[in-house]
Amino acid sequence: MEEVQVYLFTGFLDAGKTKFIRETLQDKRFNDKEPTLLLVCEEGEEEYEPDAPYMKNVTIRTLGDMSEFNEENLKRLTAEAKATKVVVEYNGMWMLNDFYQLMPEEWVVYQEMMFADANTIESYNAKMRNIVYDKISSCELIIFNRCKKDVDKDALHKLVRAISRKTDIAYEYTDGTAEYDDIVDPLPFDLNADVIEIADRDYALWYRDTTEDMNKYDGKTVSFTALVAIGKEFPADTFVGGRKLMTCCANDVMFAGFVCKTEHRDTLKNGDWVKVTGKIEIRFNALYGRKGPVIHAEKIEKTAAPEEPVATFY
Repeated sequence: MEEVQVYLFTGFLDAGKTKFIRETLQDKRFNDKEPTLLLVCEEGEEEYEPDAPYMKNVTIRTLGDMSEFNEENLKRLTAEAKATKVVVEYNGMWMLNDFYQLMPEEWVVYQEMMFADANTIESYNAKMRNIVYDKISSCELIIFNRCKKDVDKDALHKLVRAISRKTDIAYEYTDGTAEYDDIVDPLPFDLNADVIEIADRDYALWYRDTTEDMNKYDGKTVSFTALVAIGKEFPADTFVGGRKLMTCCANDVMFAGFVCKTEHRDTLKNGDWVKVTGKIEIRFNALYGRKGPVIHAEKIEKTAAPEEPVATFY
């Protein structure tokens, strides 16, 4: 089964996807005349130029309905185009999980980019937070285009960082110039402190940072407020300490916690709120099914629930 390179471009209607894809296909560094399938999942004001010289090796197909986006159809279209590369202009209202679930096994996403109009994205975020979250959470780069010189980069930066700390950010101005985001993202707690104190409002950021780069926490001592969870299958010295965490909206609330070890688990019960202080060890644990942060609790104190029991990314 030969690998098919996939380049995925997301964003809302008229966000600039078509223009960027057209310019990309004109770039000989990207388009080296290999058979390419271009899947257009929504049509805006900008159009492609099927008769242009750089499009001779490109087969354009329109998928106007999500029902057409299925593995059998995508395999057929790829075979008909004899494509070794697929470019997808994805519909901004379709969820990306559907794309990743339905794409053929031989498709490998090489790059995922999102485009957003700097003048409207905050409105989209306020009205359709779950869809904006869906697109930003997995993209490697987001390009805010149509930026005016007085664009509030801090606001756009915070919008992205509330969802992803890994996504690169670029600003494209109306005069044709562009620049990459260079705003520093310091963590709201001191990694070099003898005891890393995690404020209640920072739990979500700490949880995400730990899961993204757990090794930097190996051997660190941390203190945080947690809800106790104990399962029947847990060892006698083990509980999970965590918080309910909302990633984008109420429908996405999940329990996000860490394996904790203590000799005093018999003093705890499900639903207790506790202040846990302990040293983190990165090791395999059966409850994770892989390596993960195991907290050896040195001190556990019962406490009141946080003012906001559900943790959020601000």
